[in-house]
Amino acid sequence: MSLELGNITFDCHDAAALAGFYGELLGRSVDPEASEFFATIGTAAGAAPVLMFLKVGEKTPGKNVVHLDFHAPDWRAQADRAVALGAKHVGDFDEYGQQWATLADPEGNLFDIGKSH
Repeated sequence: MSLELGNITFDCHDAAALAGFYGELLGRSVDPEASEFFATIGTAAGAAPVLMFLKVGEKTPGKNVVHLDFHAPDWRAQADRAVALGAKHVGDFDEYGQQWATLADPEGNLFDIGKSH
């Protein structure tokens, strides 16, 4: 038996709002029944992995060590679109033959949008 990735989970303050941000960013629908306490993207569509958002009292302090990396041919335009949706631009990077922008979602979780290969 092998493992498979089922969910990518976000601890957050408002599950429905943060799911709405990622739904807009990815062009995917937030699953029905989303609330401030729990929301998902991908369950109703049968997509994997499912993005899952859970309201928590307090987030773990410090930088998140696991983050999402998105790739697109028009990565700079996608990073600008993410900012227009409510993300904060943290910085641009060009290292190890890779180019990407690091951003923070509306609740401060870091993610990257980089150039497709």
